[in-house]
Formats: sequence, C-alpha cells, structure tokens
Amino acid sequence: MSTKQAASVTTDFRPPRVSVICIFFNAEQFFAEAIDSVLAQDCDDFELILVDDGSTDSSTELAKDYASREPLRVRYVEHPGHSNRGMGAARNLGLRAARGELVALIDADDRWRTAKLRDQIAFLDEFPNVDAVCGTANYWWSWNGGKDKLQKTGYIQDRPLEPPTCAFELYPFGQAVPPCPSDLMLRRSIIDKVGGFEESFTGGFEDQAFLGKFYLEGTIYCADRNWIDYRVHDNGCGERIRREGRYHERRRFFLEWYLDYLDRSRKPHAAAVRKLVLRALFPYRHPHLSRVVQPFIRVVRKLVA
Repeated sequence: MSTKQAASVTTDFRPPRVSVICIFFNAEQFFAEAIDSVLAQDCDDFELILVDDGSTDSSTELAKDYASREPLRVRYVEHPGHSNRGMGAARNLGLRAARGELVALIDADDRWRTAKLRDQIAFLDEFPNVDAVCGTANYWWSWNGGKDKLQKTGYIQDRPLEPPTCAFELYPFGQAVPPCPSDLMLRRSIIDKVGGFEESFTGGFEDQAFLGKFYLEGTIYCADRNWIDYRVHDNGCGERIRREGRYHERRRFFLEWYLDYLDRSRKPHAAAVRKLVLRALFPYRHPHLSRVVQPFIRVVRKLVA
C-alpha cells in the first residue's frame, strides 16, 4: 500500500471528534426535528447515536430509518430485549457505543442551532482546562403559540467555573439555573471520571444526579450564547413530575442518594457540599421541627443579609 493510500485509509477510519447521544422513549411527536437539527450542523466531525429506551410508538422505526439513510453519521442502539431502563441507563448505553473524545447530548424533543457543535468545540479547544461548556437556553414556548424566554445558565457567564462553586450557586441548592442537558458538550474524560450517569434514577432528577457528581470535579464554561431551543411542554419530565405531585418525593430521593454518594466517594469538596445536602434534607427528615424553626431562620437570614 502506498503512503497516499495509507493516509486515505487512516482518514476514513478516524473516530469523529464528537459523539452526539440522543436517547428517546416514545418520542414520535418531536423526534425528527431534533435529529434534523443535529444533521444540519455546520460542523460535520460528529456521529449521532440514537438510543432507544424501549419505545412502543413509531419513533423506533424513525430512528432506524435515519440510521439506514445516514449510515456514516447515524447509528441506532437499544437495550437487550428492547427493554425500558430509564434515562441514565440509556445514556450510558450511548456512551458505550460512542467513539468521540467529546460528548454532546440532545433530548428527543429539543432543537439545536446550526453552529452549536462548531462553537462548543472551539470553546473547549480554547480552554483546555475546561471540562464542559453550555450556553444560554431558549425556553421554547413559541412552538405552541407561547412567548420564548432566554435563560442564562450559571451564576457567572463567559468564564470558567471551577469546582465546587456550581454546587453552591446552581439549582438544586442555589438560585442560578443549571445546565440544560441538550446544551452540554463534555469531554469524555470527565464523564468517565465521575462514573457516567446514575442508572438508579428512573423517575426524575437524573440530570441533577450526574451534575451533582460533575460539580465536585469538573470545570464548566457557561457562555452567554444561545445554541438550543429547549421545548417546554406538558409531557416533559420535569413538568410531568410536578403535575403528578411527585416533585418532593423525587427531590428527597436525590438528596438521600447524593448524601450517600458524598459519604462513600470521599471526593474533593465532598465535606463542604455535604452540609448543603443535610440542610436541604432537614425539612424532609424533621417536618414538624422544620415548621417551628423556619420562621426564625428566615429572620436570621434577613438580619445577616
């Protein structure tokens, strides 16, 4: 084989820079729009992995159709037996199939702007010590006749935020808006370092479980740039949990899990973050006492502020 031929073979089989993971479960209503927004990127150094979490509607065939029409860019994967195992397990399945050094997530009901991958790759190249980048999400109501709202992520924009500051400042312990999963691009190395996604979460707070681990060890850049449309609708995970009255049930599950994780992992900054978790758990573990002391706590906070 000539040198020229060898170079051609190497180029042809070079792994993509970015692995885009899109998990889906009965997502037929918006799925094609999400996929098309990835394929329309003005950067082509990516693979798109469509992870079927046991769908029973037409989204399975839709995903397979895209994979057959775009075999060089799109792959379809599913759990053994076409089972439904939850968001964490589905994302981990996508990670096992991924070949890129960078990972981008997109939910099956959201939409990307065409420059998302190109811009975010550039950010991570410019800041080699940054582990993840996200932007300002457009909370997309206008798809259904409402009014859109741009929501900045993080408590400071356009600078790297080192651990564990985001744990203190971002939801669910702080007031600032956390990253939208569909907006994130992460280095594969940080995902592996924190152990991927938590498969025990199957009914809400899956994203916060991963981010809670990330905040202890990862540096994130929250850019003041809009790359995604986050579709707001009644069947979204967060909206469904609130509608069904399960928000506090799921929040307590997350808090108890996170406390155990901090105690077991002995990660850097775990002791400081542990105090936040215990404070948040207090009303759940001691509801009667909490009702008595909360008025006094509010007075003290006003005096200190």
